[in-house]
Amino acid sequence: MPDTSTLCRLGILISGRGSNMLAIAEAIEKGRIQGAEISLVISDQPEAPGLERAAERGLKALTIEKGDGTREEHEQQLLTALSESQVDVVCLAGYMRVLSSYFIDAYRGRILNIHPSLLPAFPGLAAQRQTLDHGAKWTGCTVHFVDEALDGGPIIAQSIVPVLDYDTEETLSARILEQEHVLYPEAVAIVVSGKYEVVGRRVLQTQ
Repeated sequence: MPDTSTLCRLGILISGRGSNMLAIAEAIEKGRIQGAEISLVISDQPEAPGLERAAERGLKALTIEKGDGTREEHEQQLLTALSESQVDVVCLAGYMRVLSSYFIDAYRGRILNIHPSLLPAFPGLAAQRQTLDHGAKWTGCTVHFVDEALDGGPIIAQSIVPVLDYDTEETLSARILEQEHVLYPEAVAIVVSGKYEVVGRRVLQTQ
């Protein structure tokens, strides 16, 4: 049995189906991410399908809605839950809220996000639609550290997806998502291993 006291504890925030959360869980199970466990899954949406999917895998999952409180009050609830589960690294997996400096400061350099474009191109919402509207021939997905810039933190890993002539937003999104399920676990494995350094805005892998 592994020494669980040395495992990196992941907290995953979701708002919807949680498919990237499941990809990370499967990668841990199959040994593609070593030295990590998912300690907690949190959704801001009580009806998020990802909550049930997490529970089916035996993962601790709970809902923390925004409610009528302030943004800081909501984020304090998130931080309390993450702290109670001793979370080391936070992974945003389809979490549809922008985090404030208050939250980021608590986990600075330890929050990951995945975005469906080759950043810095097409940040923000509807990246696939932006790609098609601009006539881009190539797109993909990006895993990056989270800072105060919208989809602007240092880039950990990227994967390229061609834009086909008759792509729709739906077909392009589906092909990007396939690559997300490969890329996100790879990026998490890099961060968990600790074999990297951030130089300016570059994330460099080390031996």
